[in-house]
Amino acid sequence: MSPPQDIAGSLARTVSNSLSLSTSPTLAFHSPPTSFRAPPPGSYNDGRSGSVAAPFLPSKQLKPFDTKDIKVLLLENVNQAGVEILKEQGYQVEALKSSLPEDQLIEKIRDVQVIGIRSKTKLTERILKEAKNLIVIGCFCIGTNQVDLQFAASQGIAVFNSPFSNSRSVAELVISEIIALARQLTDRSMELHNGTWNKVSKGCWEIRGKTLGIVGYGHIGSQLSVLAEAMGMSVIYYDVLTMMGLGTARQVTSLSDLLEQADFVSLHVPETGDTKNLIGKTELETMKQGSYLLNNARGTVVDIPALIEAMRSGHIAGAALDVYPNEPGGNGDYFTNDLNTWTKDLRSLKNLILTPHIGGSTEEAQSAIGAEVSTALVRYVNEGITLGAVNLPEVNLRSLTLDEPNSVRVIYIHKNVPGVLGQVNRVLVNHNIEKQMSDSRGDVAYLMADISDVKEAELKDLYESLEALAPRIRTRVLY
Repeated sequence: MSPPQDIAGSLARTVSNSLSLSTSPTLAFHSPPTSFRAPPPGSYNDGRSGSVAAPFLPSKQLKPFDTKDIKVLLLENVNQAGVEILKEQGYQVEALKSSLPEDQLIEKIRDVQVIGIRSKTKLTERILKEAKNLIVIGCFCIGTNQVDLQFAASQGIAVFNSPFSNSRSVAELVISEIIALARQLTDRSMELHNGTWNKVSKGCWEIRGKTLGIVGYGHIGSQLSVLAEAMGMSVIYYDVLTMMGLGTARQVTSLSDLLEQADFVSLHVPETGDTKNLIGKTELETMKQGSYLLNNARGTVVDIPALIEAMRSGHIAGAALDVYPNEPGGNGDYFTNDLNTWTKDLRSLKNLILTPHIGGSTEEAQSAIGAEVSTALVRYVNEGITLGAVNLPEVNLRSLTLDEPNSVRVIYIHKNVPGVLGQVNRVLVNHNIEKQMSDSRGDVAYLMADISDVKEAELKDLYESLEALAPRIRTRVLY
């Protein structure tokens, strides 16, 4: 197996390039921004007269004591940029183009340390119980609701996602949908495909001067806000938190206020208990006569039978849906009543744009997502860094360097109970603890420590002593 590559080198450059594609916020209401560390002072020549470049110490390439070969399973056609980053580490990578039935997934997941999925694969408690070797999950998408995050944390399995890389792609899609709905473009196109020339202007509008209401002013919502203003629209938004609007966008105090004022309503909220059927019969009746609804968030956010009735009555003039409560596991003729009982009625409506969950399906977005998530997976596997993890505490230590040949990184994921740090340090008592950090999140705590003067023959005893401690969830020793 090829040794892991230096994360601070070529991989970091790949990530930096990918991040230039999008620097916007996430689909979730408000995710904290990713943390970046500047290079240490003096570690580079800044080009100014008299500046002296300090010698750069490359990172020590760590490998796990208990697992020499890292096996990776990627499902749902993860972008090649992400696949290549993982392969370059020397990991054994199996990349499949589709999701797997539950029983097949259980068989596959038993042997892997890393799994990468998108939105269709469900990693439930039943599946994760069988994943005895799994240490990390990569969600190559925005959402993580397809993973049982709490159970994964209880097993010491970290989960990473890409909270903002497809924000621009979704925002641009919404702008195109707004224009298409306002001009009834999809109806005119379908009519002409069928040989019917139907040149009309009634019910067709410019979007300039119209009001866009954005529900959820996170990364996508704020991107959309800027684009809409550039098109001459007025923007209002509603969010559960008080947010500063970009440009002249202004926040309203309630969802009802937004629905009453907006000509177009665009939804950008996560899937939670609070957002299920966020837009139902009452909310649709509150919307302006002849207004439009767009949902590129999650399928459960809109009561679709209620939307069908509102469109049949003419109260809602048009809608665009990219997400649905139940979605097929693969491409094919599956969008039928067998999937959702109202599908046939939905498909019969005029001025309705239906797309198959393609909000983030652009080459730029998928490449950026692939690079971002794969980089996070590599950092976690090789160094135990949890920055960006959605279900574990975010813990980071500077990398070990080549001038620390006998140093070892200990990662101890444990139950968040009193006295654990003392127990761990008694195991490490014969070694010098160079640096150490611990943090907790709910019932799970994450401890990382770099210790020196460790001989390779001592690794097994060190590992087994930590494994024997009662609060232990998972132990990893990297050397």
